[in-house]
Amino acid sequence: MSSSLETTFDRNLQPPYRHEEYKSTLLRAPAQALVVPKRKEIHLNGPLFKDFKLDALDHDLTKNSIKDGEPIGERIVVHGKVTNEKGQPLPFTLIELWQANAAGRYVHKVDQHNAPLDPNFLGTGRCMTDAQGYYKFYTIKPGAYPWGNHPNAWRPNHIHFSLFGGDITSRLITQMYFPGDPLFKHDPIFNAVPQQGRDLLVSSFDLSITEPNFALGYRFDIVLRGKSATPFENI
Repeated sequence: MSSSLETTFDRNLQPPYRHEEYKSTLLRAPAQALVVPKRKEIHLNGPLFKDFKLDALDHDLTKNSIKDGEPIGERIVVHGKVTNEKGQPLPFTLIELWQANAAGRYVHKVDQHNAPLDPNFLGTGRCMTDAQGYYKFYTIKPGAYPWGNHPNAWRPNHIHFSLFGGDITSRLITQMYFPGDPLFKHDPIFNAVPQQGRDLLVSSFDLSITEPNFALGYRFDIVLRGKSATPFENI
């Protein structure tokens, strides 16, 4: 996505490919200028998910992997609207989500953080935007975790999102953060995004979607493509 439509993105919002403080980008960043093909040379047809069948609990991470009780942690509702660069809603967009559990650990063999796994929390889910472009997940607020980039390095609480828009160039992979996190100023990944783009990655507390006696609500709107696109992961 980032290479084929490089000129349509505002670099004042998007992170660079190489960010000195984010160590792994020193190995991954392109060593030469990207080759931008002509738009007519790009195969634009992408996946259409209107008839894609989802399980009833795919969007509910508090229930989709229960084995022997409910997951541990603070229950939250995450919702928002997905739009294109013109502000038009993108219906029937497949959204996939993955995250650490409340203790800050992923269900993945590579994650050896000395924190407990939750047998009732898989940390993945998916849903489809509705006809007006809205989506909603139920989940557990993820914990911070160490990641070894630099001494005493910890990632802020965050949730990963992957989305496909109306064509193959509209795929977006991004992270959602929570307001007021004290780790923002210490996190090279968050700070790789230019200052004016960081607010686009921080969700807002939303009392209107908060469910009494059950879960706090957060809103996270996402823009695919264009100069106001939500900052995406290209590093």
